[in-house]
Amino acid sequence: MSYVFVKTVCFTRLIKAGGRLREFNFIRLGGNRQNIFDVDVVDNRFNRVMFKVQKDERDWHIIQQADLPEWVSNAETELREIILEEISAPPAVLHHFPSEA
Repeated sequence: MSYVFVKTVCFTRLIKAGGRLREFNFIRLGGNRQNIFDVDVVDNRFNRVMFKVQKDERDWHIIQQADLPEWVSNAETELREIILEEISAPPAVLHHFPSEA
């Protein structure tokens, strides 16, 4: 029996959207959802806006929903660039320090 392990990827980036600097939180779960990021951000009234960004054959796009603010849709290019940057970055190096004898 073989196992395939897929890492969960999660990160946060600041993006200027809707005239303000906003904190966008990204998470990609493992398994069969490798081509979807769940993203959330806070609007001007501190309500959490949640949406998905999905990869098609060539690129990442926001999955449109009826109540998505225009400033989120307008930030699609920046979101795409940030996702590409994050998934193409080399993995973090864990430093192992020698244990004390």
